[in-house]
Amino acid sequence: MNDHPLNQTWETYTASWTAATVAEKQALFAQSLDPHCVYNDPNTAASGWTELTAYMDAFHQQVPGGHFQTKTFTSHHQQSMATWNMLDGKGQVIGEGASYGKYNGAGKLIAMTGFFAAA
Repeated sequence: MNDHPLNQTWETYTASWTAATVAEKQALFAQSLDPHCVYNDPNTAASGWTELTAYMDAFHQQVPGGHFQTKTFTSHHQQSMATWNMLDGKGQVIGEGASYGKYNGAGKLIAMTGFFAAA
């Protein structure tokens, strides 16, 4: 991956999906997400850190140890597009998708939209 500031923000956000505790998630959110961010994917729409944390927790109940690995990342004009693999707790690829990100003037994500085949 590249070391573009938006890519660093994206990877920090991606790491929050694997954080084990709410405190760890919040620390990563503080570095990468606007408090009023919105998240959408085929299964949910979440607004803000609390709803996003609840969705992440539900994801981990369904896929223990589940996490994401960015395959490609491109950005321009405070927007990004990433492709990724979803991995299970053993590191096996169990899905793939793409995500669109929109960033505020401070370089933090204000909107994340995931695209993948819904279960």
